[in-house]
Amino acid sequence: MKILVVGAGAVGGFFGGRVLAAGGDVTFLVRPRRAEQLRRDGLVIRGPQGETRVASPPAVGADALREHYDLVLLSCKAFDLDDAIASFAPAVGEQTAIVPLLNGMRHLDVLETRFGGGRVLGGMCAVATQLGDDGTIVQFNDTVDFAFGERDRQRTPRVDAIAAALRPGFDVRVEDDILQVMWEKWVLIVTLAGITSLMRAPIGDIVAGGGAPVAAALFDECVAIATAQGYAPRAPFVERVRGLVTAPGSPLTASMFRDVEQGRRTEHQHLIDDFLWRAADNARPSVLPVVAAHLAAYEARRTRESISAG
Repeated sequence: MKILVVGAGAVGGFFGGRVLAAGGDVTFLVRPRRAEQLRRDGLVIRGPQGETRVASPPAVGADALREHYDLVLLSCKAFDLDDAIASFAPAVGEQTAIVPLLNGMRHLDVLETRFGGGRVLGGMCAVATQLGDDGTIVQFNDTVDFAFGERDRQRTPRVDAIAAALRPGFDVRVEDDILQVMWEKWVLIVTLAGITSLMRAPIGDIVAGGGAPVAAALFDECVAIATAQGYAPRAPFVERVRGLVTAPGSPLTASMFRDVEQGRRTEHQHLIDDFLWRAADNARPSVLPVVAAHLAAYEARRTRESISAG
């Protein structure tokens, strides 16, 4: 199976690199700077299990992309989605399957509009990785979760073929109800990113400051919204996540919190605003609108300061 991985960053580089190292047919779609880095230094993944190094991994730029691929793995920031689509569109043929690993749901609509629903599967991943300045991908723990499936709950030959192509590199779960899994992760991310970004602190400090009831209220609002959309989070998930976001002493944060702390652009429109937009007309969340307003104000300030500095 010919696999195109869009980007070779912390997520795409990790999963694509693992498959490539295991003998898979993987090509990375990258920008010129990353292409030169890969050519010069190879693809390097370091983690608890040691180091994986692939010399001169196959890479292509958008201007040289000509052939169709069987599978496109898409991992990018939500605000880069339109540019990513434009870059990999030439690789999509009649039989191409697209597995996006973005959080939230809006990207599914965007991809379906551009390529047709039949090509777009659901996907979800969880891995703690970071791309260093030298191009090395660092994995921080052993936990790797990768799930995908047909959005209509059908088990098809193509999902089995995709799983077989990826499985030499890492464990893969084929989910018969991938949208349920994606919604549950969305609930987790909105709760965790929302409360840590709003309070500008990890969970343990929020709890120590008396914020556990606020975190729990935000979680309950997210559960209610998902339930109204037809994807009620399952009991084990609810119990686990409620414990996570109210745990004393926990160092847990979210990537959005780290983006705010470092003055970077966030995915708040795709993750927070879109989630709030899906609230039922008769539902009146109170914490989530404050989270959305806080992040919108942060982005407004960030934009103003960037213009002033420029």
